[in-house]
Amino acid sequence: MTSIDLNADLGEGFGRWRLTDDEELLSVVTSANVACGFHAGDAATMRRVCEQAAERGVRIGAQVSYRDLAGFGRRAMDVPPAELAAEVAYQIGALEVFARAAGTRVSYVKPHGALYNRVVHDEEQAGAVVDGVLLADASLPVLGLPGSRLLELAGKSGLPTVAEAFADRAYTAEGTLVPRGEEGAVVTDPEAVVDRSVGLARDGAVTSRSGARIEVRARSLCLHGDTPGAVELARRVRARLTESGVRVEAFA
Repeated sequence: MTSIDLNADLGEGFGRWRLTDDEELLSVVTSANVACGFHAGDAATMRRVCEQAAERGVRIGAQVSYRDLAGFGRRAMDVPPAELAAEVAYQIGALEVFARAAGTRVSYVKPHGALYNRVVHDEEQAGAVVDGVLLADASLPVLGLPGSRLLELAGKSGLPTVAEAFADRAYTAEGTLVPRGEEGAVVTDPEAVVDRSVGLARDGAVTSRSGARIEVRARSLCLHGDTPGAVELARRVRARLTESGVRVEAFA
């Protein structure tokens, strides 16, 4: 039977402000990408989400980012490689404290926002992220876009790699994500998101913005938690996957 991991970005609040419905999404997903304080999140939020994830048996991942609270980690930045590596390790270490306190551990690493997109092509920045993961824990899997420099360098460094796909993001004909600043970058039709989820899980393919069918072989599917109706959409996606014969489980 085909299987797929469902991951979502969680803990993306700060202080009294909350962006995602963490508790409800944790009842749907199998992996939680927890903000580590650089693009969102704070100590109390990280602790709360780790405790809730542990209670539900959901894997905890460190969602590392450029240091950009004001821009939610979505602004392009040029960070020296040694500094970026240290900041990646710092974020993983901070989340690990709360994961261990909750009786579990950080199980993988996934870049966020501008950093995620940068390491698709930028070898220097991708290498810095890999160095940061190695500094924190050389056994941690790295989630990223199929064919990215990040996954290539992580694999060469001995880190496990996990390719992921996005049902609610538009793809270019080259298999990369359409930048958020461009029209149509986010797929907003719920039924289209559900259909794309099944296509990605079962067929390993999706239709690009230009109409071309492209191959996207992924072991994990990302569901964004900051979109309107995110919880209900996540439930629909999981239900349709199950109905279509896809087993929803965390990646090995």
